[in-house]
Amino acid sequence: MPTSEGRLARHDGSRTGPRDSASSSGPGRPPARTVGLTVALAAALGTWLVWWAMVTTWPGQRVEERVFVTADRFQDVVNHLVEPVLLLGSPPWLVTGFLVACGIGLLRRRPTAAALAAVVILGSNLTTQVIKDGVFHRTGLVGEWNRDINTLPSGHVTVVAAAWAALLLVVPRSWRPATALAGAAVTCAMSLATVADRWHRPSDVVAAVLVVVAWTSLVCAFAPAGRAGPDDVGPAGGDDGAALPVIALLGTVAVPMAVLSVLAAAVTEGRVRAAAPWDDGLTAYLGGLLAVCAISTFGFAVLLWVCRTAAASRRA
Repeated sequence: MPTSEGRLARHDGSRTGPRDSASSSGPGRPPARTVGLTVALAAALGTWLVWWAMVTTWPGQRVEERVFVTADRFQDVVNHLVEPVLLLGSPPWLVTGFLVACGIGLLRRRPTAAALAAVVILGSNLTTQVIKDGVFHRTGLVGEWNRDINTLPSGHVTVVAAAWAALLLVVPRSWRPATALAGAAVTCAMSLATVADRWHRPSDVVAAVLVVVAWTSLVCAFAPAGRAGPDDVGPAGGDDGAALPVIALLGTVAVPMAVLSVLAAAVTEGRVRAAAPWDDGLTAYLGGLLAVCAISTFGFAVLLWVCRTAAASRRA
């Protein structure tokens, strides 16, 4: 028969072990708060760097001006195709995304998760408007379109990306990989539409996704313990099923596109010599499209990783 001390030890272990955030992160895993804060800081710094490089410098403006001029050549062809997508970034869809994300959280009896989703949507969209109109500025160095009007970050892309990022916080754990894939696809579609129809420059899109990544990571870093239910987290150190393969897939897709987009910008600026059967304007245009697809896919790979880390370190 086990002694009372043995029974007490087993009881204390079962009571305190699962709630220990350090142990539930698994051996070698960084704490969720460290991951969230690091990613949020990196995304915020990335937003500033994108603005500095593409809005305040001659090379950045020249590359994006070529993207815009080339987009003008194809606008009549793509306009009727992308207009339905652009509607998803309008205020009614912002409200719809907010209600759907919060509604799912409340229906699943996760009021804290619903509140966190609301913070991501409202915080991301408010931040985009504030920094676009009151923090960042633009001095037109080349071109005439919105010469001295700052358009970074894109409000349309923020609406879509924030809604899908919020869904990652409220859906069951098993749904997160599919949600991340869908979020990457829809954000990519909106990003391509805004550039192809000349609503935004590529840098506007990149900054918008980074704003959403920053807010979602910040929310995950400070999410209170117990926000997730038993069906939302696995055992300590356990895997999240399809999460890791989806993260790897999105990252594998994003990295080559990002490299090619940087190479296209370098070719456009004459920094790299490359023979192509088209002009530099089309090179810049294709590079811009690759850049917005890269940030859309990579952004949701990071978000899925951050949400997975946060879920693994918290217990109901």
